[in-house]
Amino acid sequence: MIKPGRRHSALHFAEHAKEDNTVAALQPVRGTHDSLPEESGLHRLVEDTARAVAGRFGYGEIITPIFEFTDVFARTLGETSDVVTKEMYTFTDRSGDSLTLRPEGTAGIARAFISNGLAQNAPIKVFYRGPMFRHERPQKGRLRQFHQVGVELLGVENPLGDIEVITLGYHLLEALGLAGRVVLHLNSLGDLESRAAYREILVAYLQSHRERLSQDSLTRLERNPLRVLDSKDEGDRAVVANAPRLSEHLNQASRDFLARVTDGLTRLNIPFKLDPLLVRGLDYYGHTAFEFVTTDLGSQGTVLAGGRYDGLVRQMGGPPTPGIGWAAGVERLAMLMGEAARPVVRPFALVPTGPETENIALELADRLRRAGFVIDLGYSGTLGKRMKRADRLKARAAIIVGPDEIAKGEVGLRDLETGDQQAVALDALEAALARLV
Repeated sequence: MIKPGRRHSALHFAEHAKEDNTVAALQPVRGTHDSLPEESGLHRLVEDTARAVAGRFGYGEIITPIFEFTDVFARTLGETSDVVTKEMYTFTDRSGDSLTLRPEGTAGIARAFISNGLAQNAPIKVFYRGPMFRHERPQKGRLRQFHQVGVELLGVENPLGDIEVITLGYHLLEALGLAGRVVLHLNSLGDLESRAAYREILVAYLQSHRERLSQDSLTRLERNPLRVLDSKDEGDRAVVANAPRLSEHLNQASRDFLARVTDGLTRLNIPFKLDPLLVRGLDYYGHTAFEFVTTDLGSQGTVLAGGRYDGLVRQMGGPPTPGIGWAAGVERLAMLMGEAARPVVRPFALVPTGPETENIALELADRLRRAGFVIDLGYSGTLGKRMKRADRLKARAAIIVGPDEIAKGEVGLRDLETGDQQAVALDALEAALARLV
């Protein structure tokens, strides 16, 4: 038998537990956050600028699903990569298919290239944007749901493609006012012949330091030793620091390819730094690898990165197709730009002086919005309260709609920067607002 007091305590505990679960459920999932209008405005600026810059280079926007069959990523990113083994959000749907929220954009675009038979239209030049998902440890500049913009160029094996793609990234950073705060790191991964020869040399070196390698790197050593060069483990990094450099084992064809790329960047006045430690550990990467890096974001310093992936489409079952592209983190670019760069839209406040002019104000608001002006029409309140709202919104001016003014076919236009007010004829209102924008 439960005593009344104990029964009450149990119910009380259960109610509080339920409340705690409700509160937890009402919080964003760890590694995600809500982008409120102030922040999303800056994100939109990054995306719109990237779209516009890519458009000047002839890149059209592509929109692929945010989830794919898991095999799209498992096969392309590598079964031993951290993304596949630790970070992918994978689930089984009601049909029993294994699906994965996209952790990056390139594999989905390569799949779309094959699915839609785009090889006959090559070269294909596309821009993309949207959310990506990785189960990483959240920290500044790294989220589990994050957003990227990127470009892919498929069907061009000439180094001119590499130069174009890198230049496009640099133009974007220039347009965002960030070119002076980043450094372009550049390296060559060589062709298949160069990488095969280097692989043997690297494996021999790493085997002689097996006892110092992490378990992850020991696994990679058997399947894809170049991925050891990507390791973030401090012990691995100490070993890698003295490893033979791929750049020292490039054949002449690979050296010539790199020389064409560096010459093109020099001609376009795009500064760069050759970085022999910059690698891409996946089999389909070759030749050019690059990153734009800043020191202003702590450990998450890479803001835009890419490379040439001539083997990807073939590895996925499509025709042999060269490719090169890059992706940039929207959140990181926005953080680097800072709040001062956030676009500020200053509305015009439409202020009826009383109920008798609210319908007229409603019609006038619709007319001005159709003309392209940002109009805030308060829903209720006295004239004083509506003017205070206009101040809170940092409105550029207040359009005061009173019965006497309307009878004369005009409104009052108060400049909220100077305090000056003038009567403006209704048919001249658009022109008067345009002078204040």
